[in-house]
Amino acid sequence: MPRSHSHLPLSSADHHHHLYSKSGKTKKSLQLQPLSQHRTSLLVVVASLLCFLIGIAGITFSVFAFLRPRPIPIFRCGRTQDTFRAFYSLPSSRRLVGRDSSAGTGTVTDRPKFLGFVGIQTGFSSADRREALRSAWFPSEPEGLLRLEQATGLAFRFVIGRTKDAKKMAELEKEIDKYKDFMIIDIEEEYLRLPNKTLAFFKAAFELFEADYYVKADDDIYLRPDRLATLLAKERTHPTYIGCMKKGPVITDPKLKWYEKSGHLIGNEYFLHAYGPIYVLSAEVVASLTIARNNSLRMFNNEDVTIGSWMLAMNVHHEDNRAMCDPRCTPTSIAVWDIPKCSGLCNPAMRMKELHAVDMCSKSPTLPPDDR
Repeated sequence: MPRSHSHLPLSSADHHHHLYSKSGKTKKSLQLQPLSQHRTSLLVVVASLLCFLIGIAGITFSVFAFLRPRPIPIFRCGRTQDTFRAFYSLPSSRRLVGRDSSAGTGTVTDRPKFLGFVGIQTGFSSADRREALRSAWFPSEPEGLLRLEQATGLAFRFVIGRTKDAKKMAELEKEIDKYKDFMIIDIEEEYLRLPNKTLAFFKAAFELFEADYYVKADDDIYLRPDRLATLLAKERTHPTYIGCMKKGPVITDPKLKWYEKSGHLIGNEYFLHAYGPIYVLSAEVVASLTIARNNSLRMFNNEDVTIGSWMLAMNVHHEDNRAMCDPRCTPTSIAVWDIPKCSGLCNPAMRMKELHAVDMCSKSPTLPPDDR
């Protein structure tokens, strides 16, 4: 029976062909292996470099974020804003930081305590007046404002309402970012509604600050804060209304300045009331105003007359002080303005700087020699 050829030994030629095929596959494998390793190494290098760059970018961003000046937060109570409040948490203002007895840690008080709160009434068209004030007695830096508060016990803010004019609001925001010395109250800023703004100011000031006295002042008077503090530090035992008191005929002619539409309710002569550029209300008086509904108080055309009428109804003590309406700087003047020519300084942006350059205005002692 013939044997199967499948078991026959390979011929020499076949054997050599088989060996060559195996060696060819081995050569191809050896040729592909270095190329694959090279590609893998390149991918690892690229990935490592990418991770390194991402890490560097993250560290750089973190450093810049840490070193970049952080915006000062604005304290808000309803729609009222105190743009300076955040500075009370700084070490230099520890006297305004309360103590949490349970936690033993310092916390910024809701209503910082002062001898007096002074609201400098201003408007959107008065940027030049504010700049003049900041170059005179009103500090232009937050640290300076803190030092003034600590030296006198008085807090100061520029007080302004709001407007629907986006451009004006944008300009105001720039000024706020630069100086941080505003209190923005929830009322439309309008000259013909000054009595309403004044009431809104007193309500907002009482809500934000605990003070013995609240001072309404205009942005066109030269003020000596140290002497104002001395005046307010005097002991008083009754609700008080302090200012440069006056009387005068009621103006009922619509063509004249200071026209009073409701003059027929007053009579021929005004009752005793303080001039409008600056006056003071004690805390008890302001507390009573804050609980009054806006439409329950009569509003006259003139703001000073309006406040004076409320003071008559509230039975407060009228304290007349002529140093609050001095036409020139003297050893005792508290507020200087061009009475009776102007209801404030005439050309205030220029006059403010002129007065501050006079030693009697800016450098004279707080008290005259005889009173020290």
